[in-house]
Amino acid sequence: MLDRSCYNINLNQKSIDQKARIVHSLCEGNSIRATARLSSCAINTVVKLLVELGPACSEFLDDRVRNLNSMVVQVDEIWSFVGCKQKRAATSTIQTDHLGDIWTWTAIDADSKLIITWNVGARDQGTCRDFMDDLADRLDNHIQLSSDGFGAYRDAVRIAFGKNVDYGQVIKSYGIDPAQHEVRYSPSVCTGCKTKAVVGDPIESQISTSYVERHNLTIRMGMRRFTRLTNGHSKKLANHVAAQGMFFAFYNFCRSHEKLTKGAGFKTTPAMAAGLTDHVWSVEELIAEVSK
Repeated sequence: MLDRSCYNINLNQKSIDQKARIVHSLCEGNSIRATARLSSCAINTVVKLLVELGPACSEFLDDRVRNLNSMVVQVDEIWSFVGCKQKRAATSTIQTDHLGDIWTWTAIDADSKLIITWNVGARDQGTCRDFMDDLADRLDNHIQLSSDGFGAYRDAVRIAFGKNVDYGQVIKSYGIDPAQHEVRYSPSVCTGCKTKAVVGDPIESQISTSYVERHNLTIRMGMRRFTRLTNGHSKKLANHVAAQGMFFAFYNFCRSHEKLTKGAGFKTTPAMAAGLTDHVWSVEELIAEVSK
């Protein structure tokens, strides 16, 4: 994660209502420019609020989402890029703090749908170790953990959790559907899927990444910079990280989850289901809390 000490958090220049409209718009999938138009404010105002509020939200989540009693956790990585895609980074003239592919690692509680932790970095062993160490530090009990077949997870899970985990992997194989006429923009077809116990004695029926993969779609729909084939991608890594801090705080505390709501009979957020709060937060309440 980035050092957030460089951000000077000053959220007193606009009213809470105006800030809430901007935050809500950004977290519902609108771009910076669209949010500026909808909020009748300057683009620089939206960006300034993002880089001030995003790191504050990350620090709030870092402090609040701890000592969890999760039982089943799923992890995954979602790809994006900053400035340009990796294959064009070597010849690009863009000046920014990072250029090329970037990955967001997320961990979700399968029962409460809470995003427990997240990390931004490369898809490599070092980032995986940091991610797993942070995840293990936030949990108070023995869990069942599931991931895809990425090899870096095996050692990272063993080192972070020791024997305090039952860990399994979902290993998928992909191919090309011969019936597809448009290949360039079509996703690969899953041609096979098997599960594998790696550490401990995981329950086979619960070795799954379905919830975290579904949340990847929520991320792509909720943050414009993750939407494919648009020009809304991140231009700075700092803004990329800030947007995610804001979105995950909004998702955990402010956005009611349809499946949780149906089960409880009243609007329920992942933070409520995880016992971190007793009500659905308004965006104004979130802004006030992270600004303390």
